[in-house]
Amino acid sequence: MNKRFFVVLSVLVIASMALAACGGGGGGASSTLKIVSSLPMTGSSLTQTQTIVNAMQLRLEQVESKACGGKYTIEYEAWDDASAALGQWDPAIETENANKAAADASIIAYLGTFNSGAAKLSIPILNQAGPLTMISPANTNPGLTKADKDLPGVTDSYYPTGSRSYSRVVAADDIQGKVAANFVKSLGATTVYILDDQQLYGKGVADVFEATAAEIGLTVVGHEGIDPKAADYKALMTKISTSNDGGAPDAIYVGMVVDSNASQLLKDKVAIMGDNETVKFVGPDGIQTQAFIDGAGADVAAGVYASVAGVPFSELPAAGKKFVTDYEAKYGPLTEPYSVYGYETMSVALRAIEDVCAAGGDPTDRAAINSAVFAIKNFDGALGTWSFDANGDTSLTDMSFYQVQGGAYVAVGTFK
Repeated sequence: MNKRFFVVLSVLVIASMALAACGGGGGGASSTLKIVSSLPMTGSSLTQTQTIVNAMQLRLEQVESKACGGKYTIEYEAWDDASAALGQWDPAIETENANKAAADASIIAYLGTFNSGAAKLSIPILNQAGPLTMISPANTNPGLTKADKDLPGVTDSYYPTGSRSYSRVVAADDIQGKVAANFVKSLGATTVYILDDQQLYGKGVADVFEATAAEIGLTVVGHEGIDPKAADYKALMTKISTSNDGGAPDAIYVGMVVDSNASQLLKDKVAIMGDNETVKFVGPDGIQTQAFIDGAGADVAAGVYASVAGVPFSELPAAGKKFVTDYEAKYGPLTEPYSVYGYETMSVALRAIEDVCAAGGDPTDRAAINSAVFAIKNFDGALGTWSFDANGDTSLTDMSFYQVQGGAYVAVGTFK
């Protein structure tokens, strides 16, 4: 063989091998697309987040982890953003997760977070990484997407590129807090004491509740933040028991997640002020989990009310009811309402990938995926038919209330 020809042939073979290793055609793109979630998989929230992860995995299995006619394989990893030391989401770990995702070019979607305070840290990091689209199944703090007139510039500061890259499939607390205040008044309460866990989510929903209470004539006798690490809250509950002209308020509203010692708070409230019919105990979706009931005890938790965005499983559309059936066939009985939001979040990511491919684009391009997410309109999903607005918020605004009955949460009504 001619030496010159051999050299040329060798170069061509090496070049073709390198091209194949990079994925060949499609602009050198990899045939594997990676999606990660960042949720607290340590602590009491695990009862909620495990069902979210299960639902995401179920959705992927339904498409056999393939996209765009089988051209791409989708890999999914569930990351933990909590620590045993804190017993809930950890700012250091969430920041580490976001930076790790930003640096891994194979990741095209970041599904999370569960806690609004965690999202506040991740959004700016991911926004400057493509942007890498972030889709949350659970964040409800309004300020993540909607500017607050009292905090000018805060929401915009989360998006240093000037473009939005964060969306959520759940209604925000400007809806949840307002509905909650009206619901408490509908229970016959005229006075309420508000507590929060001093986190972005908990204080945020509590503040909306307080503002709405003032508008509708529900008297707030006090509002304070608690220490989630306190051994007990007997002194606090003793103070509250005489806060209403020497007596107890009609209701206590708590803005918090279950990890913030919510079960202990309830136990001490019942010990000092009696059951939840005597002084009503109401909270947001952060306490609507079986772990809260189990931590306090079924008898102590009886009568507690908690709200969750959306409708109960029994009122979901056909696609949502099929999700519940499929989930229970694989994982067993389902009670955690955020599971369907995990399913919908993964469905949104898959829809964005398919839309990019259908338009002749490259689904490894983070910016293209992000644009496709924000372009989603009239999406027929497990939650119903809905759209994202320019801020990344869902058009769905239903809010349901549940009451603890017989050791479990039972739906008692849905409100707009």
